Amino acid sequence: MAGTDEAEDDVEHAVIAHYRLADDGLGEPGQREVVRQAQSLLAEAIEQADVGELDGNEYGGGEVVLYAYGPDADALFAVMAPILNDLPFRPAHVVLRYGSVDDPSAAEHRVDLPLPFGRPLRCDPAGPGRSTHDAS
Repeated sequence: MAGTDEAEDDVEHAVIAHYRLADDGLGEPGQREVVRQAQSLLAEAIEQADVGELDGNEYGGGEVVLYAYGPDADALFAVMAPILNDLPFRPAHVVLRYGSVDDPSAAEHRVDLPLPFGRPLRCDPAGPGRSTHDAS
């Protein structure tokens, strides 16, 4: 049944990260800049690990949602987790989806992200487009 194995290998899993922002709209400009910086880091990490691709984001209703897809949600999340945990916005959670969005029976697992500690990502006050970590 090689055809079945190939079909299973073609199934696209997802990692979908949800973050609450400062207001009920699109969040503050500084928050959007931090998300943009995190997306750049995520795309690079995912590409280097060859575990899938970052597909983009959606803003609205006071939250941002980041989407990534690959053949193994667990492997994808393992690469993404350090960067996702560094984003300072809470509450936040990640949904790992083990199957196609078209498959209503695909298993999902929710991971609530803890409050960031150490050095969360933030926007550099020295200017836009610079990524830094809080030294405090």
